[in-house]
Amino acid sequence: MYLRNRAAKTAVSIFKVHLSSVQHGLSDIFSFSSNYYIPRFNFNKLSLEDEGQDKSQEGLNKASKGGLIYGDYLQLDKILNAQELQSEKKGNKIHDEHLFIVTHQAYELWFKQILWELDSVRVIFQNGKVKDERNMLKVVTRMQRISMILKLLVEQFTVLETMTALDFFDFREYLSPASGFQSLQFRLLENKIGVPQSLRVPYNRRHYRDNFKGQDYELLLKSEQESTLLQLVEAWLERTPGLEQEEFDFWGKFQKNVFEGLEEEFAMIQTKPESEEKEDLLAELQKQKDVLLSLFDEKRHEHLLSKGERRLSYKALKGALMIYFYREEPRFQVPFQLLTSLMDMDILMTKWRYNHVCMVHRMIGSKAGTGGSSGYQYLRSTVSDRYKVFVDLFNLSTFLVPRHWIPKMNPTIHKFLYTAEYCDSSYFSSDDSD
Repeated sequence: MYLRNRAAKTAVSIFKVHLSSVQHGLSDIFSFSSNYYIPRFNFNKLSLEDEGQDKSQEGLNKASKGGLIYGDYLQLDKILNAQELQSEKKGNKIHDEHLFIVTHQAYELWFKQILWELDSVRVIFQNGKVKDERNMLKVVTRMQRISMILKLLVEQFTVLETMTALDFFDFREYLSPASGFQSLQFRLLENKIGVPQSLRVPYNRRHYRDNFKGQDYELLLKSEQESTLLQLVEAWLERTPGLEQEEFDFWGKFQKNVFEGLEEEFAMIQTKPESEEKEDLLAELQKQKDVLLSLFDEKRHEHLLSKGERRLSYKALKGALMIYFYREEPRFQVPFQLLTSLMDMDILMTKWRYNHVCMVHRMIGSKAGTGGSSGYQYLRSTVSDRYKVFVDLFNLSTFLVPRHWIPKMNPTIHKFLYTAEYCDSSYFSSDDSD
């Protein structure tokens, strides 16, 4: 025991000697206290040495000289003071009402941006500037921007869903008769894209416009009378190069190839011995034949158009299918991107409606809406193809055929597709610089 204690004391003495040495060697760097070490740096010396190399401090503070500043430019005094809690006004301030207001205000700001982009796209189509393919790229870019905003709006529901149904119930009574249905901008968006008035679900058995008054009513009425994005795209598709008989006559050649292809499929199946498999193949071929031959029945198309099951004219549908088949050709790559972005917009609008339905169901169950509608039941009825504007583009996949059935381009038309549709002065100018 004595030897052990002596050895321990010796070890402590050696450690103190080494510690003293280390402290002495680091005295210029660290300041020692009884419990911890504090770094000792000569900041003044460091700053003087590195002053000429500190690029982060270069520049001039222009704001200190006056002029436009961030808050004034964004008018933040208006935006950040626009959250007036109805519960607080009634003397019963509810915390989550602030989230509810901010979320819906954010939606309306993004709706405004979507309308801004959509109107600019419609102007390009209306002014005939789509002849200049540089403007087509501009159209695609803005449509893709709309899709990106809609993706954000779909995800934004997750923020609102951090509020429980009971949290919402605490202040819901203060909202009546206000309702999301009264969003003027969303109704304008539906109209300008091309939601058919005949297919709208009535709101409490009344026309949707009856829920608006004054200037809002007039704006909605005007938007119904303007050319919709659907109508403008339809007219553009009808001019697809290669549809006319004197050019490439895509439709005539495609119809001939389909008939011949179906006959070849039938002849090949007939060579097989009688069996259950052969019967199944013949039945499947008959289904395919019925679908494809319906594509060449213009009267059937007009009938479906009158019922609202199709939206594009027969000629526009031909143009869309041609772009779909020849999307790898340089002339059709950007048009195909546009068709894709239009479908993306439709998908995201449907997802937005669906998320809205789910959130409402979660928050109020089967209760009536604050605006007096049936609430969940009404909203659920809007999540259908009747509100999908470019439904015909989705249905193009119904008419997919083997690649060798698609007409081959001759050298003349193939070369034509590499050039602009028109070679007038509008192609060589870029007046649309908005």
